[in-house]
Amino acid sequence: MPPPLTPDEVASAIEEHSPALLGAALGLGLPWSQAQDLAADALAAFLKAKDRYQGRSSVRTFLLGILYRKAHEHRRQSRREIATDPADAVFERRLSGPGGHWSPPPSGPEDEAQARETAALIEGCMASLAPLQRAAFHLKEIAGETPAAICEILDVSDGHLRVLLFRARVKLRDCLEAGGRSHV
Repeated sequence: MPPPLTPDEVASAIEEHSPALLGAALGLGLPWSQAQDLAADALAAFLKAKDRYQGRSSVRTFLLGILYRKAHEHRRQSRREIATDPADAVFERRLSGPGGHWSPPPSGPEDEAQARETAALIEGCMASLAPLQRAAFHLKEIAGETPAAICEILDVSDGHLRVLLFRARVKLRDCLEAGGRSHV
């Protein structure tokens, strides 16, 4: 077992992997503020668990594993909570950045309508995937993780990962080809 991470190694890991954690949280379909909170929770958990890091995986894989476990806890907890006003969710999705600037800047009504329709179609198709399929697809296709890292993060076998990815791709393709009208 390797020696525990030094404070410099911990600081370096946080600085280096924070963008990947935020990207993974956004890839799970969370609004900007919730994705930031989830990434921060994962980093806080990493600071508490850094002494248990055994070096069997990369620090990035260890951090992403923590993030996905936190996301699972968040989903479980949010099912118990009362839904908020949908206007708040729309507003949160539109605001981003440290200065609270709109992202992206407002565009023409036709562009905006088409972009909303396309985003809703993709989001609907992604949301219709099982959580494990969605996470596996995001880690592989968006985050660019290796199959070994994904297996460790999601705690699945290599064969199970291949099945998850195959089913996710088939369901997404069918859903997108049907214009989001298929029952995935």
